[in-house]
Amino acid sequence: MSVYHLSEDELRTLQLIETEMLSEVDRICRKCNIHYSMVGGTMLGAIRHKGYIPWDDDADIGFLRGEYEKFREACKTELDEERFYFQDIRDTESYRWGYGKLRRKGTQFIRNGQEFMPYEQGVFIDLFPMDNVPDTPILRRIHFVLCFLLRKCLWSEVGARTEKNKAVRLTYKIMQKIPRKFLVGWYEWLASYSRKKKTDMVRILTFPAPKGTFGFYRKWYLQQSRYPFENISLCGPKDYKGYLSHKFGADYMELPPESERKVHPVSKLELLPRSMYEKI
Repeated sequence: MSVYHLSEDELRTLQLIETEMLSEVDRICRKCNIHYSMVGGTMLGAIRHKGYIPWDDDADIGFLRGEYEKFREACKTELDEERFYFQDIRDTESYRWGYGKLRRKGTQFIRNGQEFMPYEQGVFIDLFPMDNVPDTPILRRIHFVLCFLLRKCLWSEVGARTEKNKAVRLTYKIMQKIPRKFLVGWYEWLASYSRKKKTDMVRILTFPAPKGTFGFYRKWYLQQSRYPFENISLCGPKDYKGYLSHKFGADYMELPPESERKVHPVSKLELLPRSMYEKI
């Protein structure tokens, strides 16, 4: 399927829809005393741009595992279901990601190569649970490999159709035969380690850790401040300099070359009227 290229106006409308969802996450978390944090490009955008990175088309929120489970449970009673729906690997049939998504009803935002996925794919923000990374060096490496393999197995449903390298595509086709039920069990087993004790580092199980690291320091998700983001405010690490340097490097305040300012390729886009979000 051909790639759809967002216009500047469409990108801005997309960001406004995502801001609506960020505001909903913040509302639920305040009401239910749930701790969360902006992460990734969203945290970088808050510090460098006071909002979205201008070319960014997504938003990311992180939770320590216990807080994520509280949010997942809260969504069953607190989420505005007239506007939004929540997806998670344990609750959404055929879902292949090890983190949640909050999506906007009445929209479509289908990533290129994922048109066949048999669940709703509205405009979304990512909700990342942060799980324990072992403190022991050897166990950290074993954990790293297990997370890598799980991520590739979950991705195989897409990779078996979209990977250009024939050998890698064949590997994905073999991985694709692993029952999803087994992969969900694998995911839950890794996540269960977060209920045993508190380790120095945490990570998103099925998302790459920053290059050369095993994850992020737990302290960044325990000590927080609020930061302006667009025309709302959201929580983020109090030590944002430490977090952003770890994630993006010491020069995180410098804009990357235009060639590196990438937008995710999509094959289908349907947005609600921009006028619905301009006052958020």
